[in-house]
Amino acid sequence: MIIGVPKEIKLQEHRIGLTPDSVKVLSEKGHKVLVEINGGVEAGFTNQDYEKSGALIYENAKDIFKDAEIIVKVKEPQMSEVKMIREGQIIYTYLHLAATRELTEGLIKSRSICIAYETVTDDKGRLPLLAPMSAVAGRMSVQAGAHSLEKNQKGRGLLLGGAPGVEPANVVILGGGVVGENAAIIATGMRGKVFVVDKSKERLKELHEMFGDKIIPTESDKTDLKKLVSECDLLIGGVLIPGAEAPKLVTKEMIKSMKRGSVIVDVAIDQGGCVETSKPTTHANPTYIVDNVVHYCVANMPGGVPRTSTMALNKATLPLLIKIADNGYKKTLLENKNYLAGLNIYKGFITYKGVSDAFKMNHYPAETLLNSN
Repeated sequence: MIIGVPKEIKLQEHRIGLTPDSVKVLSEKGHKVLVEINGGVEAGFTNQDYEKSGALIYENAKDIFKDAEIIVKVKEPQMSEVKMIREGQIIYTYLHLAATRELTEGLIKSRSICIAYETVTDDKGRLPLLAPMSAVAGRMSVQAGAHSLEKNQKGRGLLLGGAPGVEPANVVILGGGVVGENAAIIATGMRGKVFVVDKSKERLKELHEMFGDKIIPTESDKTDLKKLVSECDLLIGGVLIPGAEAPKLVTKEMIKSMKRGSVIVDVAIDQGGCVETSKPTTHANPTYIVDNVVHYCVANMPGGVPRTSTMALNKATLPLLIKIADNGYKKTLLENKNYLAGLNIYKGFITYKGVSDAFKMNHYPAETLLNSN
């Protein structure tokens, strides 16, 4: 199979779809890998690294989209890339379609085969291709939040961990999944006062066993969320409904009740955000202020640490890519329901219900389409 890896063009995105090590594995299996010139430089991978691994270096993305059977990316295709996608071409990347109607409609019109990292499952219902980036984003969220609390960043002027004789900052983490767990690792390590809010009593028990008294587990339907939000200094939004738009748990009214200079880091922004006042920002301009509350809503947080992120991502995404390249997408998806869950759009039809529900569009069962097409 011919596999294309264009350079990421989303603002401040420095990751790349494949590492040289991944290219080597694919090349040794007889697949042809096309990598755009300087595509991995910001992640620390040179053109020479790719060539030594067996890749062909292409001068531009247009020729990669023209020649490749499958496009491997990190972030969702930008609209200039959507125009280059061919009918029947496989797009394998993070898509987060429920957050953007324009991209969804563009991919439907392209009649391509779109497999989203974030909706592939495992036998326990987890999201193994999303997990590594959620872990990175969760850890980065507390770093970003602690920095944003500094006065010169328009925050409250608090040190997250406090100081001798001074209380630490109150950190509220919404969601006890991969993002929440990893945010708690950093927040407790920085000695913040950490509340983890989740609807699952079982998950909170797991987290309490993991962190002990370093966190305060809080059941969402048994707590006054407005009061908790109003008393926090740093709010981390890590709520996720796989493939669907994030629920707006924090309302505009709650924001108005927060302390002046407190900080929100909405990690769920890729799926629309779990805070009503959230809107996507970039690494270049990461924050804005609403009602005296600092909002950090960078839509590709792991892009700020591209080397770590690219290597972690490839460990998760390469096995499925190898199966698709070796066996073809139909056989691969039909033989494994977890992989099939990754199919979001198939030749003009939405196959993932979370996406169709977000836009009130028609949903078509993936298995039926694959068997008939």
